[in-house]
Amino acid sequence: MSGDGFHAHGPHDHVLEHPAGDHGHVQGHGQDETPSHPGRRSMTDQIAVCTAVIATVGAIFSYMGGLTQANAGLYKNNAGIKKTEASNQWNYYQSKSTKQSLAEFARDTAADDRKSAWQDKAVRYEREKAEIQLVAQKLEADATDWDHQSEAQMHQHHRWAQATTALQVAIALAAMALLTRKKWLEWGMFGVAGIGLAVGALASLHI
Repeated sequence: MSGDGFHAHGPHDHVLEHPAGDHGHVQGHGQDETPSHPGRRSMTDQIAVCTAVIATVGAIFSYMGGLTQANAGLYKNNAGIKKTEASNQWNYYQSKSTKQSLAEFARDTAADDRKSAWQDKAVRYEREKAEIQLVAQKLEADATDWDHQSEAQMHQHHRWAQATTALQVAIALAAMALLTRKKWLEWGMFGVAGIGLAVGALASLHI
């Protein structure tokens, strides 16, 4: 109505003053809509997928670390067994050596008709000593070999543990990146995960 120069604006006047083509216009009171952010959604999806992959690889690395640690303990136990067997053989060798010495003493002090018999015993003990010595040396070599294998497995275990730790740190960085939306944390996640994968590759190559 405009009888005395005063004009009351209706709701339709407001719409006419702001054509439908206006972008970013709020359509109604209390109905503001936050525009979607495809870039943010893409970042979230990417981090989520990478975290799942990192966690899976980390689980594999953790299993390998446990396996190599168990192998190291088993090989060290085998080395201990071989060392004990070698010690027993050396004790046996010492026993034969003592008997040989006694046989040689008896030969030197025996009557002439007994010297030949004691000499035969001394020669037999010498031959048995040589055989026992070979067995003892073989057992010692086996023990050394098992020790080396145990040390190699422990080294590999440490590599797997280092790789697993790096991947766990990468997962933590991924969680922080999701919470803070910081791009540098996302890149940090990729960097630390890359280090973890590289160390895992060294472990698989026994380096």
